[in-house]
Amino acid sequence: MRKKIIILSASTGGGHNKAAMAIKNEIEEHNINGEKIECEIIDSLKLVNIVVDKVISKGYEKSAMYTPKAYGKAYKLSETHLMSHTFNDSPLISIMARKLKKLIINHNPDLIIGTHPFPMMALSNLKKHYKNNNKINIPTMVSILTDYTTHSTWIQDEIDYYISAHELIKEILISEGISCKKIKSFGIPIEKSFFNSRDKNIVLEELSLNPSKFTVLLMGGSFGAGNIKETLENLIDIKRDFQILVITGRNESLQESLSKKFSDNENKEIKILGYVKNMNEILSSIDVLITKPGGLTTTEALLKEVPMIVPYYIPGQEEENLDFLTNNGCAIRVTKKFTLDVILKDIIDNPSRIRNIKNNIKATKKENSAENISNFIVEILKNPQ
Repeated sequence: MRKKIIILSASTGGGHNKAAMAIKNEIEEHNINGEKIECEIIDSLKLVNIVVDKVISKGYEKSAMYTPKAYGKAYKLSETHLMSHTFNDSPLISIMARKLKKLIINHNPDLIIGTHPFPMMALSNLKKHYKNNNKINIPTMVSILTDYTTHSTWIQDEIDYYISAHELIKEILISEGISCKKIKSFGIPIEKSFFNSRDKNIVLEELSLNPSKFTVLLMGGSFGAGNIKETLENLIDIKRDFQILVITGRNESLQESLSKKFSDNENKEIKILGYVKNMNEILSSIDVLITKPGGLTTTEALLKEVPMIVPYYIPGQEEENLDFLTNNGCAIRVTKKFTLDVILKDIIDNPSRIRNIKNNIKATKKENSAENISNFIVEILKNPQ
């Protein structure tokens, strides 16, 4: 009989859905006993209803962009023991649990993967409630952490396996009470197509940039968060010879305002883009990335061995991602004394700095993550406990 897998994601940021798609594509290349594995991605917030999905996904985006400090406080509060239990019993999780119960009964999956904590909390509640009940069979549950940190919402006794971004994150999970036998440090999954890239010269020439010049990429994630305008102004004033590529993501108003103000700048060659589909090629063609440290952005930069400078971040998981990067020597954090001006001048004047960071990245990055995760999943399906 054909094996069935459900991958539960959510549209709060771009990383959860992209991780889900990377896993789906890789799993579907396998077969068991001559039959392909059936794999379906379901957005857990849309499963509850469209209104809830829009409120939470848009709410995350707006709070991250306009009230990041408030978001950070809420994040830290939700880490506390009392608040994590309160959230676990919230109406959202209860409704999601009822929807997932119907989904499991109708689809009868052999395994469930989660790239977002909310559906895994709901499933864990179901598993506790139906522990000694034959009415519903909760299959093996695998959580894929999509940041370089942990959070109390991910930690559920009922989850069978955790996929962590790195061995360092595995140690954090163990310190929070998770058995080491449950944790696999395969990394955050990225689609295979990301590793394809054309020649750097061709990519930069198509962008009307000079392939022989030091190139800085400035961005702020899929929705253009972070103080990009002020950062760009700082970059323009730096007395060094380099060119700047700016990507504003889906933030069209930001792209328009930056284009009006900076496109004809005399001090630096500047190219301003909106949402792009060839981030894999762009990351392979630049020298330094200036950005906020989202889970997906961080993973892609590590895989392309691009040094990161971080002048801004959303308090919460991005701040902890930055802790991971700096602890491993893969990024430089902008501070009051170590300004963007000081850091970039040092990097341009001393090429050995970039070589050292790249060596640290090589020692830190996780290659073949999606492939290793899918192989692990297939082994579980072949040998159910």
